[in-house]
Amino acid sequence: MEKSEKFSDYLFTKMGPSNMTAAVHGTELPPKTTERSDAPIELTGYRKWLCDNLMLLVTLSGVMLGVILGLSLRPLHLHEDSIMLISYPGELFMRVLKLMILPLVISSLIAGSASLNAKMNGKIALRTLFYFASTSLFNAALGIALVLLIHPGNPDLHNADDRASDRRAVKLLDSLLDLGRNVFPDNLFQASIQQAHTVYLPKPIPVHSPNDTVTNDTAAALLHGVEAQRQLPELEEVVLVRDVQYRSGTNTLGIVFFCLVFGTVLGTIGQKGQVVVDFFAAVFEVIMKMVTCVMWLTPVGISSVIAGKILSVDNLSLVMAQLVWFIITVAIGVVIYQFIVMQFIYFVFVRRNPFKFYAGLIEAMLTAFATASTAAALPLTFRCMNEKLRIDPRITRFVLPIGCNINMDGTALFIAVASIFIAQMSGMVLGFGELLTVLLTSTAASMSSASVPSAALVLLLVVLTAIDAPVQDVTLLFAVDWFVDRIRTTNNMLGDCYAAAVVEELSRKELMALDAAAVNYQDLPAGTPNGLHVGLLEGQTELESPGKCQLNDAVVVDMNAVMNNVNLQQEQSNRRV
Repeated sequence: MEKSEKFSDYLFTKMGPSNMTAAVHGTELPPKTTERSDAPIELTGYRKWLCDNLMLLVTLSGVMLGVILGLSLRPLHLHEDSIMLISYPGELFMRVLKLMILPLVISSLIAGSASLNAKMNGKIALRTLFYFASTSLFNAALGIALVLLIHPGNPDLHNADDRASDRRAVKLLDSLLDLGRNVFPDNLFQASIQQAHTVYLPKPIPVHSPNDTVTNDTAAALLHGVEAQRQLPELEEVVLVRDVQYRSGTNTLGIVFFCLVFGTVLGTIGQKGQVVVDFFAAVFEVIMKMVTCVMWLTPVGISSVIAGKILSVDNLSLVMAQLVWFIITVAIGVVIYQFIVMQFIYFVFVRRNPFKFYAGLIEAMLTAFATASTAAALPLTFRCMNEKLRIDPRITRFVLPIGCNINMDGTALFIAVASIFIAQMSGMVLGFGELLTVLLTSTAASMSSASVPSAALVLLLVVLTAIDAPVQDVTLLFAVDWFVDRIRTTNNMLGDCYAAAVVEELSRKELMALDAAAVNYQDLPAGTPNGLHVGLLEGQTELESPGKCQLNDAVVVDMNAVMNNVNLQQEQSNRRV
């Protein structure tokens, strides 16, 4: 009975304080007549709002300052060195943020997956991956619908000189195989600095086989040295051969997979691995404190990044005028998904005010917009989710690092719009089969995209090759990708956060069971596993006991009893109110 009361008190503690007036034996507690002189003064009104949203105001001021500074300095036509100096503080700011990505991902995944059991990790992983795949597919379909409705592609924008350039061989199969190679790295240390990718190298092969007869004219030409050198290239043909190489960049997918497996296995060995779990949990806390310090540099860093990017674009007004409908199409898709679809999904599953949740993520969204990288904004995303929105850290540490690498909702939208946009400029008419190909390849390519700026332009080549569209026209989008990339990155970052909220709601029963198991485990006698008294046979030691060998450190919790107890306590609380 005492354990049941203790468990009930624990559940009410997790659910938060009651709104009822505290009472003792039915009598209301008397109001406080004295206060400690050293007690902190509670802020009210606009001061409280200013204190709670100070970091948001700092980030917003950095974005606005960068835009104003960039637009005001453009008429001066600054030298390239001056633009570099203006961008330099932003470059350092980005480097510091990226410096903390790797230890943050490693510590959060290991500590998060170790705090859950293997079965729980599997359920959360399946729910997360299904959510990511569904939303990416929906964004690709939304992009196709918008680009067909608005029709931003104008054939007059096509550059005829680009037609003569060589076509680049890019295949969806290579992208998927590279995804597998990066998920399963052969060297963990190499994965921290390099990632595998497929390239096509030219390889000359002879046109004539060795059995072919050589004509008299060819033989006469080969007798002369100079003429032989002129004739040899005509006897060879250059073909492209597939080759797997490594390029600079962190293979985050491989590190995520290894840490996920490592943390899951670590959680199964019980108290033996607790010191390792505590170590990575402490590393995570240290990194988050470092992030808090770095965020005070946001006005300088973000304003420098945005101002430098605006100043480095040639003919900004001309580029915007030519591709304005393409930008509007992508922006409409992002607005529809953020303010309608995501809010609807959150309300259906969580049953709370979705716009309040959205407001809590504005600070991280502005950082993602300024840096154009979901990975660079990951430290601040953790801070908003854990401290402001109070999402379970076990879920955020699990979902956010994975979503940072495979959940690219905005990228799927952009690839679908850009591929059909280029096809429209070329005068191509796409049938149902080509549109279905764009839908599937955009979804698959977005999930294999790296969380770095402008990674979608490389994956766009995959979709264009699949529908036989001219890949040379991708160069037109480079002029506006610096802006469109920032718009779609906000979709990517918000998609990870909403996924964490939905997965937490769907996993609430399992999380409560783990909490109950932790409470029951602390009350168990230390001499026996799980608190079960195992009888020893005559002459048998405790280590030789069959119960000691058969039982592990897992705690079995009756979920029906737990939920019935919770419902009963809630009914009693409602009756008192």
